[in-house]
This record gives sequence, structure tokens and C-alpha cells, in this order.
Amino acid sequence: MSKIGIDAISFYVPSIYLSIEELSKNRNLNYEKLRNGLGLEKMAIADSNEDPSSFAANALIDLFEKNGLNPLDIGRIYMGTESALDASKPSSTYATDIVEKSLAKKFGERSLKNCDITDMTFACIGGVDALQNTMDWISRNPGKKAIVVTSDLSKYELNSTGEYTQGAGAIAMLISENPSIISIDNHWGIATKSENDFFKPRRTFNKKSLIKEIIAKLKLNISEEDFENNLSNSEFWNNDSEIIEVFKDEPIFNGQFSNSCYINRMQEAFTHFQEQKKTDFLNNWNHLIFHLPYAFHGRRMIFNNWLEWMKNDKKYEDLTKEIGPEKDPEFNKKSYKSSLYKDYVANKVLPGEKASSSIGNMYSASIFMSLLSMLNFHFKNKNQIAGEKVGFIGYGSGSKAKIFQGIIQDKWADKIKTSKLFEFLKTRKEISFSMYERLHQNKEVSPLTNHSARFSHTDQEPNSKGYRYYKIQ
Repeated sequence: MSKIGIDAISFYVPSIYLSIEELSKNRNLNYEKLRNGLGLEKMAIADSNEDPSSFAANALIDLFEKNGLNPLDIGRIYMGTESALDASKPSSTYATDIVEKSLAKKFGERSLKNCDITDMTFACIGGVDALQNTMDWISRNPGKKAIVVTSDLSKYELNSTGEYTQGAGAIAMLISENPSIISIDNHWGIATKSENDFFKPRRTFNKKSLIKEIIAKLKLNISEEDFENNLSNSEFWNNDSEIIEVFKDEPIFNGQFSNSCYINRMQEAFTHFQEQKKTDFLNNWNHLIFHLPYAFHGRRMIFNNWLEWMKNDKKYEDLTKEIGPEKDPEFNKKSYKSSLYKDYVANKVLPGEKASSSIGNMYSASIFMSLLSMLNFHFKNKNQIAGEKVGFIGYGSGSKAKIFQGIIQDKWADKIKTSKLFEFLKTRKEISFSMYERLHQNKEVSPLTNHSARFSHTDQEPNSKGYRYYKIQ
């Protein structure tokens, strides 16, 4: 069987950000702990005219144009996201619609009409699911090309414990035979267990209770009956249901429990991978790529594995010489801060963290942004990494982990040199804390920048029932 993997990759990140230092000042947080302990420096913020579908569209058009792709050659576009705009209509249809219209002048109307398009959702691992599914499809359809796009908006309640991990953006990848960037082995370690570590439910409210609350808060001298009668012509209030359903982008989550779920599923997935392909993970993998809720999350998740690996290695003596005997109650803490672990992280983990520090959590896109970060890091430093192995550790709350590996191909640098990821991240505009809160609360209507985005959404039309409209800049 021929190699299958990633032949090209593009990204989109909003052009405005909030510095973690600014957030820390206004939330009375320990900035040094967030920067040095979690690796957080900046978080990407969606402008008022941006959403996950426009992120995806901008990443897609960049992929098409930089690689000279003909949309008629693309058999499917699968999108991983947990920021769906609709419970029925896939967000990918919004994205591909405006991309198709943008390409119409060159390729004709509806150039993607025979392309299979859908969303795949499983929290932050939906993009990995889309990749695996797409690779299976290509293996059954030799010569075909497909695209996997991942796009999300990570948004938490103001002043919550997840607020400083927010981020936004999209990654688009061309998947094909004989890929130029990285081939991916057809071995997948999978572990799944239903957990409530993070979820976005529809939240329900009793209509009459809300009415009573409004009357009380506004101190209105009006009966409940009169209040209801006055609202009888309201589309929102005048329906038969006693329950009002509300969906929020902000999740319900338990950070500590989610970390333990991540570790448990990861270990189970490692075991499942080993059953298919015996691998000395920490030694044989030259690069480790993680789903990153925050930049330094991966190095924390893999530490126990590294320590067990060290105990079976001759270098363990070097570790105990540096930090002292294992019986020391601070042994693990000292091991994490040891020069040996710092060197391991610097060589195999840190390159994939760089972008996350400046963007924040991208949910389904974060693992592939970690890959792009690693590739750009080595390209910038002129490191020769062709032939080296990459280990991928994906996780999605709910919960599921997937472990897979790939090999960097000879032409990787040719495909990466135009992405200029780190150069772009330096061009973004910093916004104030007050402006960040206005955007978070949907109080800011006018876009803040004349950024380079090709596509954006417009204001919803009156009585549009929530359908979104997009425009080409």
C-alpha cells in the first residue's frame, strides 16, 4: 500500500489577541505562574465578524491558493469542530459555500458540488477522527485527494478557571497518497469512556420563572398575567412550550478531573497501540505532538511515562545523582525540574508548544497547530528532520484518546516555507482588557481591524431564525 498522510497544511488565526499579562492584572492572577508554569503568553480573540466557519473558510482558501488546488479534484472535506453553529446543518457547509463562491471565477459555479462534506464532533479530538476517517477513504479510493479542516472557538465564562486558556483558529490539511509533509501509519491506539469532564449541554429554563424574575429585577408593578399578555405578540415568548432552551459556547467543565481523564485515556490508548505495533514511544519518537489545552500541558501529561522509562534506562543513575534518591518525598517534583527532563522536553516537546503559547486552546485544531508549530520551528532553525518519527497524542473530553505516528517526508520543508506561522503571530494587534470583555459579551459590533481575512460573517438579518450570512472581503 502507498503512503497516505498530510501533503499540505494551512492555518488561520484571528489577528487580534489579549496578552495573558493584561488578563492577569485585571483578574488578580499570578502572571509568572501562568507564563512559566503553563506556558501562556497570549490568547487569540475572535473579532466581532468572525466565527469558526469563517476561520475554516480562510484556512481552506489559503490551502487551495498556495497549493494550486483544483476543487474538482477534492473528493471530500471533513471538518472537526466542537463549535458548531447549528445542531443540524454542518458548519463545514457554511465554510465551503463561501470558498466555492470565491473560486467560481476560475473554476466555475459549484465546483465542490460532488464533494462529500460533513462535520465530525468529539470535543477536541474531532479533527483526529476526521483524519483517520479520511485516510481510510483514500485507501479505498486510490488517487483521490481530500481535505481535513479543524476549526474552533475556545470560550469560557468570564472570571472562570478556564478563562486564561481561551483561543481560536483553524487548520486545513490536504490528505493524499505519497504526501510531501508527513506519512501516517495505519496503526491507531484508541481508548474511549463516557465521562462528564467537559461538555456543552442545552440548558433549560422555565418560562414562567424567568418572567417572575424579570418582574422582580425590574421592580415592575404589573401582574404576571398582564406581563404575559403584553408579550403575546413576541415570537420568543408566545409559544406552547413552558421551557426555554439555551445553548452557550462556554462549557461546563472540571479541569482537574479532565486532566485525569486525559492521562487515563492516553495510557489505555498507548496499551492498545502497543498491541498492534510494539514501539518504544519515548525513545523512538523524535517528536511528540499533543492536543494542548494550554501550551505546557503535553510535557505534564507525559512526565510519568518519562520517569518510568528512565527507571529502565542507564541514565537513571544520572537522574539520581542530580536530584537525590527516589525515597525523597520531593523526588517526582525534582525530577520534573531536572536537567534531564528539561533536555527531553526541549528536544522532543517544546517545538510543538511554541504556537500554543501565543494562541491558546484551539480545541480540535490544537493538535495540528502543534504539528505546524514543530515544523515551522525546525524550518526556521534549518534542522534536517526528514525521516524522523512523530508521535501524536490526541484527546477529546467526553472522553477519548487516540495515539498514532507518522514519518516526516523529504519534501516537508518545501511545503512549510510559505506558512510563516511565527512571523504572522508577531503581526497581530493587541487589544485592551475592556475591549476583550466587550467582544466576549457580544457588545462590540464593529470589527476592530482591517485584517487580511478573506471571509467574515455579517449581521444576522431580522427574523432570520439564526441563519448566518457570510461575505467575501
